[in-house]
Amino acid sequence: MACVSTAATLFLPFSISRSTRFSNRKGVSARFPVFALIGEEGELVNKKNTWGALFDVEDPRSKFPQCKGRFLDVNQALEVARFDIQYCDWRARQDLLTIMLLHEKVVEVLNPLAREYKSIGTMKKELAELQEELAQAHRQVHISEARVSTALDKLAYMEALVSDKLLQDQTTTELDRTSSSPSTSTETLGPVTSKPSRKALNVSGPVPPYNSRMKNFWYPVAFSADLMDDTMVPIDCFEEPWVIFRGKDGEPGCLQNTCAHRACPLHLGSVNEGRIKCPYHGWEYSTDGKCEKMPSTKLLNVKIRALPCFEQEGMIWIWPGNDPPTATIPSLQPPEGFKIHAEIVMELPVEHGLLLDNLLDLAHAPFTHTSTFAKGWSVPSLVKFLTPESGLQGYWDPYPIDMEFRPPCMVLSTIGISKPGKLEGQSTKQCSTHLHQLHVCLPSSRQKTRLLYRMSLDFAPVLEHIPFMQYLWRYFAEKVLNEDLRLVLGQQDRMINGANVWNIPVSYDKLGVRYRVWRDAVDRGEKELPFND
Repeated sequence: MACVSTAATLFLPFSISRSTRFSNRKGVSARFPVFALIGEEGELVNKKNTWGALFDVEDPRSKFPQCKGRFLDVNQALEVARFDIQYCDWRARQDLLTIMLLHEKVVEVLNPLAREYKSIGTMKKELAELQEELAQAHRQVHISEARVSTALDKLAYMEALVSDKLLQDQTTTELDRTSSSPSTSTETLGPVTSKPSRKALNVSGPVPPYNSRMKNFWYPVAFSADLMDDTMVPIDCFEEPWVIFRGKDGEPGCLQNTCAHRACPLHLGSVNEGRIKCPYHGWEYSTDGKCEKMPSTKLLNVKIRALPCFEQEGMIWIWPGNDPPTATIPSLQPPEGFKIHAEIVMELPVEHGLLLDNLLDLAHAPFTHTSTFAKGWSVPSLVKFLTPESGLQGYWDPYPIDMEFRPPCMVLSTIGISKPGKLEGQSTKQCSTHLHQLHVCLPSSRQKTRLLYRMSLDFAPVLEHIPFMQYLWRYFAEKVLNEDLRLVLGQQDRMINGANVWNIPVSYDKLGVRYRVWRDAVDRGEKELPFND
């Protein structure tokens, strides 16, 4: 495995400190001295105190390896990573010292001898200033903690790269030495194996017909709020037309959207007493597909195809496969503490696999979504998706986003929100507010997807009660989607003409690659599917 890295790969904060209001203040009364905490260049001013030994650590920035603009080998990259740890440790010590000195300052202000020479108003003002400085210092400590955590993760990642590189070099050396020896036989070469090269996925050409195994899953097809007692929801699923409506008992049913009499689309009709009524000759069907009324003629024993259909947690589910349906339907509820704010349905002219590839990829955001949610994002030097060895979920680094692919066609993500345009440097657990998203990519046909989108927040519950907010959410969702759609449609056009859309997968493509591996296993009809843990 080729291991190439640059110094820009690592997270090195450059805006480390600012001069505080203390740095420009003059000393006052001898009984009440005011000292500088932080100088203009971020260096602590020398001051004798009881913590000197603990905080007397040399600033490591002067020893930073001079490698800007150069490509590094693995050992040099590891040295840079270790320097990053040293810098974070030094920065954390400075932040902690700042807090301790501010606490000492508070004690001075509250000292009875000092109070004799100050008015109450002056003391209140100085205490308020100190509280603000103290809060700022505490915030800086939390930022330093996040930086240390990030640096440790990246150090572990670099060490893994070094190990892989050393193992590959060792194996290659042994193989070369063995093959160059004239006395070496083919039997000696047998047990020596080199690390296999990265294998490209082959996703090219027209989308083949769906394997019947792909249909043997529960699929969410509509939101419960969109299905009233007297309404119908027409859908396409695996290139077959269906219609969903509620029966007499209020439970949903799913029938083929074709009348048995003259093949008229049933969704053009109406719902009458829990039966769907064909607009052509008035034939009426119940949720099990049986025709219960045939006006103007003798009632015949006619039945159209019906799919297993259930309602759970605000969504309508169907089982389009021929195998018996499983007993349980997966839960897609947002995490505890979240409130649903928007449920949106869109019909998109793109194959559902390409749309899932896009949703499972966050590395494209600062290049594609420059007019919407990623406006102002910097371009990281390294983007990784960290995941268990056998799983379809994980989290992004350096973005505070957890993500999961839920078979057969769902993507769930939780996004930590700190400041607009500033998402780097924290994990979702370190963010106080979050946005949860559900994307369902129903395969309507080989070039069409029915997208169900649900958005939930764990803050701002008042937004739920603002009139017309649903339209605003839809506007933003469509704007983001259109940024992706023009690219994915271009991919689809080239894929149909023979281009491989997964020709060179890289490290941040991990979750998308695992989805493709899972789908290939389904298409081959494998009994044991990968990434089940």
